[in-house]
Amino acid sequence: MSSVIAWRRAALLAVASAGLVLPMSHGHAQWWKRAPVDFEECADAAEKSATKAEKTAALADCNAKFAGRRKAGGGYTYYDFLQDRTFDIAGPNPTPEEQKKIDQSYTTYLANERRKNAVAEVTARQQREQQEQQLQRIALRSEAERVPVPVERPKVQQTVGGPRPKGAACTKGSFSCEWPRLSEGLNELKKLFNPTTPSKPAKKG
Repeated sequence: MSSVIAWRRAALLAVASAGLVLPMSHGHAQWWKRAPVDFEECADAAEKSATKAEKTAALADCNAKFAGRRKAGGGYTYYDFLQDRTFDIAGPNPTPEEQKKIDQSYTTYLANERRKNAVAEVTARQQREQQEQQLQRIALRSEAERVPVPVERPKVQQTVGGPRPKGAACTKGSFSCEWPRLSEGLNELKKLFNPTTPSKPAKKG
């Protein structure tokens, strides 16, 4: 925790002193008659600077001296850009006790951010796994639809030259319909050329 707070204070100090790199003239050191009590009073005096460069440097100096900003109902508020939130403070700058609470809040903020990031990572991983499983099911279903299912061919009974089943439909001119009449005609011809003779009775001994 101490290392986090040290880094945090170094970052705040760097931001607060960023505007002090501008060159300041000797006359600028005496740009107010009495020391301002807060940022707003300091900024009002900076507005009276002779040049734009002196005004910019004076406002940067005000930012470095005073961290708090006046509240409409009294008191001051401090904005911590690392947490993106404000804290109520009693004076124009946080007291040591107020600064300690702000630092503790920042430590809690970091822990919450780490926890939220961990939950988001787990949720994203679960979503990726679900999507992969769904894609696998779709691929398997598509593969099964592409494989043809063997169909058993119907058994067709064909009779060539055989007797037509009784009661079956007969197509005129087909062999199955004409064969019975041809067969009868052949039998009649056989009777004409081969007349049957009565059989002789057997001799008695």
